[in-house]
Amino acid sequence: MIDKKQARLRRARKTRAKIAELKAVRLCVNRTNQHVYAQLISACGSKVLAAASTLEVELRKEISNGGNAAAAAAIGKLIAERAKQAGIETVAFDRSGFKFHGRIKALADAARESGLKF
Repeated sequence: MIDKKQARLRRARKTRAKIAELKAVRLCVNRTNQHVYAQLISACGSKVLAAASTLEVELRKEISNGGNAAAAAAIGKLIAERAKQAGIETVAFDRSGFKFHGRIKALADAARESGLKF
């Protein structure tokens, strides 16, 4: 019997293999009930170039709840800004096996609006 997390990671595997094949910088997102996390991982897959999460002290002051769509949108905007600072414009979106819906969609839309291309 496969548990929920293993099923999600199985779904994520094919996407990650394709992104590795493309040799693209990937925007990897993760969500828990409480928080949303985003990382920009280098094309070789070994280096985190930028990261943002709802755990950050400056962001905690602005948002009351780290586990909602508004918080995810704030993270999307923040990761796009940090990508620009790192000189990254184009990324491959890795939703980590989560449905492209709700918080994941809010993060992606906010990152696109802030000028990140994927």
